[in-house]
Amino acid sequence: MFRTLNQPALWTVTLAAAGILMVTMGARQSLGLFVSPLNTATGLGVASISLALAVGQFAWGAVQPLAGAVADRYGPGRVLLGGLLLLALGSAITPLMSSTWGLVVSLGLLSAVGSGAGSFSVLIGASSQRLPLEARGAASGVINAGGSFGQFVFAPILQALIQSIGWMGAMWSLALMTLAAVPLVPAVSKPLADPPRRASGEAGLWRSVQEAMADRSYQFLNLGFFTCGFHIAFLVTHLPGEVALCGLPSAVASWALAIIGLSNIVGSLYAGSCVARYRSKIVLFWMYASRALMIALYLAAPKTDLTFYVFAAGLGFTWLATVPPTAAIVGKLFGVRYLGTLFGMSLLSHQIGGFFGAYLGGIALTEFGDYAWMWYADIVLAAGAALCNLPIREAALTRQAT
Repeated sequence: MFRTLNQPALWTVTLAAAGILMVTMGARQSLGLFVSPLNTATGLGVASISLALAVGQFAWGAVQPLAGAVADRYGPGRVLLGGLLLLALGSAITPLMSSTWGLVVSLGLLSAVGSGAGSFSVLIGASSQRLPLEARGAASGVINAGGSFGQFVFAPILQALIQSIGWMGAMWSLALMTLAAVPLVPAVSKPLADPPRRASGEAGLWRSVQEAMADRSYQFLNLGFFTCGFHIAFLVTHLPGEVALCGLPSAVASWALAIIGLSNIVGSLYAGSCVARYRSKIVLFWMYASRALMIALYLAAPKTDLTFYVFAAGLGFTWLATVPPTAAIVGKLFGVRYLGTLFGMSLLSHQIGGFFGAYLGGIALTEFGDYAWMWYADIVLAAGAALCNLPIREAALTRQAT
């Protein structure tokens, strides 16, 4: 798959984007490790903390089309830099917050908006405009793998920091780690040699958004992506709580999150290669269907360390590997001129699902004492997402694309 990235300039853009996503996603996907320490320190309750993280899930998605639109119009450099600074600021002030609304501001708004501005819509949109068509699938897989590698690296490091210097020190360390991505921004935002111009008869941004929203294939794609967000947000927020309910040490949760990230590196690279060989909607069908099966198997299995690690590896393979085929379908349907905006809207759907996954998980634990109903809902939604992708309008690939 890497033969399409056969020039140093292509690798520079791709790896820089992957590095930025490694930091923004690594920070964001590890916040579940702070739920228990935050609850102990503030006494706010899991439901209140879950609300702040759920607002963050929605805010991360809501900023995606806006950040993508600004990057499409003015370039990605300032958007990425501003996002990293906001993420660092939100992490730095979180230890100073002792109320639900304080956490909503720091984690739910500042951190989430910052990580969203430095995430998929801007990075994939910017790299797609700077790469040839044949390299975009492989590049999106590598970029996506960068986000997964961030989860693999950040989860055990942050858990170790929480245990050694406390959750406040770990959060301040996270703010410093975020700033390490700033030097990578110029490589992703270098001026285009041939800036995309609107062709004669091509719709403008607002018209393109209207056409996309009325497209049934786009609607089905976003319905499936909603489930992906529900599933991921529920797990990253509440997997540590599930581990604790099973009487296992907290290290199992951090290593399970790390295994999810490591497995998704492989899954993301594989998904990127599949985009060039198979119709993306079929790839998405099998990803979502496999999630429903794996959750059912998890519920039936004994709750041991090994069960969580195997479960994490299986789910991790498809974790964020849905991004390359989803972005590919958006690009096929509407082109790359406004990909940052239109894929950002898909990510908004993803994060509306994420809001419900994070928040309802906290409600389920408070009301029922466990997450059983969330797991059942996840199975139903994953099966529905698989079926939603089948009606999507996508032509079969020619042999030249393999």
